[in-house]
Amino acid sequence: MAEIVNLNQFRKTKVRESDQQQAVENRIRFGRNKAEKENDRRAAERRETLLSGKELEKPGQEKPEGDGQK
Repeated sequence: MAEIVNLNQFRKTKVRESDQQQAVENRIRFGRNKAEKENDRRAAERRETLLSGKELEKPGQEKPEGDGQK
C-alpha cells in the first residue's frame, strides 16, 4: 500500500525549503561589506568600459554618408 502523506505538511516543507534557498542567495548577494561592494562595482564599471570601447558603432549613431571624396 501507498504511504499516507499529510499534504499540508508537505506544502509547508516545500515552502520552508524554498525560503532557505532564498536566504542563501540573499546572504551571498547582500551579506558583503562595503569594500567588497565597491570592488564589484568597479569591476562591473571596468568591464562595461572595456566592452563599450570595442564596439564598432554606437547604438543610435548614424553612419557617415561618405568620406568626402568623389
